[in-house]
Amino acid sequence: MIKRLRVTVDGNPYEVTVELASDDSAPAPAAPLAAPAPAPPQAAPPPAAAPAPGPAREPSGPAAPGDVPSPLSGCVAAVIVKEGQAVTEGDHLITLEAMKMNTFVFAPRGGTVTAIKTAVGALVEEGQTLVTIG
Repeated sequence: MIKRLRVTVDGNPYEVTVELASDDSAPAPAAPLAAPAPAPPQAAPPPAAAPAPGPAREPSGPAAPGDVPSPLSGCVAAVIVKEGQAVTEGDHLITLEAMKMNTFVFAPRGGTVTAIKTAVGALVEEGQTLVTIG
């Protein structure tokens, strides 16, 4: 059985003819190979659209008292606490994901969560304030 196939090598498309082996025990005689004929030129694909901008990032600056900074750059996977919630030192506040690994952010001191300055899915920079504890 003979099939015509189109293959692309290094970005150049070619049309080739291939003879498929039969199920008989004796192999079919090989047909002489012809040089592949270049396929007709095709239109170039449209340019890719620019990626959509992610959520806005808070500029890094000097931390105010009570600010809990991000220990690394990554994506916010979970916000565990809510504004107004009382926390104690060591409580789990936020989970960050970077390079397919989760990093937990814990409360450095006790108090009340006065502000949550990020959201799930937001990209954060190292040192960016995530939560403020009053």
